[in-house]
Amino acid sequence: MAGKGTPATALLGKQKVAHTLHAYDHDPRAESYGLEAVEALGLDRARVFKTLVAEVDGRLVVGVVPVTGQLDLKALAAAAGGKKAKMADPAAAQRATGYVLGGISPLGHRSRLPVVIDASASTFETVFCSAGRRGLEVELAPAELIRLTGAVVAPIAA
Repeated sequence: MAGKGTPATALLGKQKVAHTLHAYDHDPRAESYGLEAVEALGLDRARVFKTLVAEVDGRLVVGVVPVTGQLDLKALAAAAGGKKAKMADPAAAQRATGYVLGGISPLGHRSRLPVVIDASASTFETVFCSAGRRGLEVELAPAELIRLTGAVVAPIAA
């Protein structure tokens, strides 16, 4: 599986975005996929982001926050122009993104979903996020992540 690309890596290649892939052996018993990546790759936890899918006023919205924090659903709703947010049904999240839980990337979704990236991402030269499967992270400039996803940047981490 290590050599197989994902929709996220295909998008990065097609857009000629400078990025680095970081693979590690995923442990199916890991309780936190993001923290597993931090440990396995020896990364600064503040630079590793997790991708979460929520439902804002009945539509799916992607929130990208540091693995060390939680998604602030009220802040996400406000950033997405909505009133109320709750975590999305896992099956709906997987269907809409085309990725499995723990491997959802903010890039290359099956359906075009609004994306909100936590403002802390902009403070780093590069950030890490899922490249579209468990055990594969992509490192890229936050400005490129924002551009490729058409993201809104807002303080959405709790």
